[in-house]
Amino acid sequence: METNPHTTADAALLNSPRAQGAFGTAKSSIKVYGVLSAVALVAVIAVSSSGHMVNTFMWVRAVLLPVVAVLIHRMTGSASHGSRRAFERVRALAVVMPIAIVGVDLIPGVCPPWYAVMQVVCMLPVLRVAFITRGSALRAAFPQGR
Repeated sequence: METNPHTTADAALLNSPRAQGAFGTAKSSIKVYGVLSAVALVAVIAVSSSGHMVNTFMWVRAVLLPVVAVLIHRMTGSASHGSRRAFERVRALAVVMPIAIVGVDLIPGVCPPWYAVMQVVCMLPVLRVAFITRGSALRAAFPQGR
């Protein structure tokens, strides 16, 4: 059976210690993002339980972001096994998510400053993934289509 070179990575480069190390770091970063997102959810629950105002936006974001962490972690795992499609998705999400999340939080009145700061902290590991997926080890494993 023949594989399509546009859908999978170069096996030799993908299995190199550099590429697998980069994927290991990316997966760890996504786990840290998941933990930080869960902490943000716990903070929203705690603030709400203490009688302070928590809006619907904060609830929805706090619940969805840990779920997104699980999905991105799975995509990163697929990418580490050679899926170009998963790699490209992780690569794109790692850039778009921090911009979108922090950008929305900067809109006045959307959320309190403490929540915006928590979201920025949550996005730091995702930014690390953005840099890792653009590094030489993974660019070599997933060369641009011909």
